[in-house]
Formats: sequence, structure tokens, C-alpha cells
Amino acid sequence: MEAEPLSPPYSEENRFWKGAFAVVGIMSTLVIYGVLQEKIMTVPYGETKEYFKYSLFLVFCNRLTTSAVSAGALLASKKALDPVAPVYKYCLVSVSNIVTTTCQYEALKYVSFPVQTLAKCAKMIPVMIWSTAIMQKVYKANDYFLAFLVMIGCALFILYPATGDNSPYNRGRESTVWGVSLMIGYLGFDGFTSTFQDKLFRGYEMEIHNQIFYTTLCSCILSLTGLILQGDLLMAIDFVGRHNDCFFDVALLSTVATAGQFFISYTIRTFGALTFATIMTTRQLVSILLSCMWFVHPLSWEQGIGAAIVFGSLYAKSFLKNKRQKPSQPEDGESILLKGNP
Repeated sequence: MEAEPLSPPYSEENRFWKGAFAVVGIMSTLVIYGVLQEKIMTVPYGETKEYFKYSLFLVFCNRLTTSAVSAGALLASKKALDPVAPVYKYCLVSVSNIVTTTCQYEALKYVSFPVQTLAKCAKMIPVMIWSTAIMQKVYKANDYFLAFLVMIGCALFILYPATGDNSPYNRGRESTVWGVSLMIGYLGFDGFTSTFQDKLFRGYEMEIHNQIFYTTLCSCILSLTGLILQGDLLMAIDFVGRHNDCFFDVALLSTVATAGQFFISYTIRTFGALTFATIMTTRQLVSILLSCMWFVHPLSWEQGIGAAIVFGSLYAKSFLKNKRQKPSQPEDGESILLKGNP
């Protein structure tokens, strides 16, 4: 008698609810994260209208929360806390990640959140450069073409802003040049961070929580040292102590950043990198639209064209790659390249 085929691990209905859980989780946590980081860095607090200037303090709080949660996850799963790779390699990722995140927060002082968010879409360009240099990875011609289209779209969005920029640090062209320089620094270091993370995962077969724990722990130590050396630690604590709403914003920012990491890992593990990339592209579009409405960022028609080129190229990249492979089977190493940080 012929044996009955095994039932799938979960039905289409279960897959639908898992997908809905992933989409809602990523969209809610990372959209809230985007709104909060713009609010903290650009909106004044209190009757005296003080601006929060200590971006490294935000890095410290985010990494401290993520480190504590990842340590708890390792202990709950009864997995060892011992480092798998040499500690200096974790520190290398941490240094790059700290510079990345600091550039991201500092850039909000000089360019609007929609400009920053769209510029992040150009991440594929430095990732391709670093992957070629470090991993000797070869990309196809259409990958370079789509990356070029994304770069053109970002250039249109940045070079043709609408009037009415409400940045408190705005100083005309000087502000734009410095903001763009910070975003270039963000993209370059973030591309290195993702590529080196991929190299560690491949070379040492480490658990994702193991890498998150040690890189964020190193980031905590390094960012705390930087705050003490700059003399900003006590001033940052004094600021959040005097402004309870700022304290709440920083605490919520750290919480949603950590939750976002969980949803990102869950989505990649369950549905693969392609589904994750599509969700993240949609999240960036929603973040830009929400920021434009919430913080009153007007967009020029050139920026509309640039945004259409960028998001059209990103969706085209996802669909083209989807034809070459199943969504549940991400390319080797691609999930880490797409993951990054919130």
C-alpha cells in the first residue's frame, strides 16, 4: 500500500498569518523608529525649545537594549555565551556600526528624513563594492544597471529639494553638502558592516544572536567611552532628566529598534531575503510619505520622479530575482547583505 504524502509543515492559511505577522511587525516597528529618530533630532523639547544633540547617546541606548535582549535569548535557548570568533572581529563590526548609526542621526540635522530614507536605498552600491573587494563576489550586468538607476533617482531627490525645509540646522547649500557627506559616510560604513557580518557568518557558522550580542556589547562599551571622552554623557542624561517626553522617546526608540531586529530575523528565516527586501522597500516608501505628512516636508516634482525611479528599480530587482529562485530559499549570504540595521 502506497504511503500517504506528508502534510506540509504549515498550511497556506498559516503561511498567510505568518506573513501578516512579519509585515505588520516590520512596518510598525521600523516606521515608528523612523518617526521617532526624526522627532528626537529635529523637534525642540520643553518651553525653552531645546534641541537634543547627543546622537552617540542614542546609539548607546539602542545597543544596550539590543545587547540585553540578545543575551536573554541566548540564555533562554540554553546556548553558550562564549564568542565564536576572535573578539577583535566583533569589535571591527561594532566600530563600523557605531560610525554608521552616528552618521545616520547626525545627517538628520542637515537633510530631511525623506532625503535620508531615500538615500539609504542606494545601499546596494557600496554593498556591491565591498562584496567584490572582500568576498570576491561577481554581480550581473542588470544588478549594476539597477544600482545605477537607484543612484540617479537618489541624485534627483537630493539635488532638487522643494522650498520650505524646516531643519533647525539648515544653512542652505552648506547644510546640504554636509548632510550628503554624512549620508555617504553612512552608506560606505554600512556596506562594510553588512559585508563583514556576512563574512563572519560564513567563516565561523555562528548563531545570529551570538553575533548580535557581542557586536552590540562592543558597541555599548565603545559608545559609552566616546560619550565620556566627549563630555556628553552627563549632559545627555541631564537633558533626558529635564525633559520626560525626550526620555520616553529615547526609551521607545531603543525598544522598537530591538523589536525590529527580531522581526527582521523572523522574516528572513521564514520567507527568505526576497520577501524581506520587498517589505523593506514598502516600509521606506511609507516612512517617506508619513514623514512628509507628519513633519510637513514638501516634495518637488523632480523629487517625485526620483522616488519613482528608486522604488521602481528596487521592486524590479525583487521581481527579477524572484524568477531565478524561490522566495523561501535566499541566496547564500544575501540575507545579511539586505538586513543591516534599522
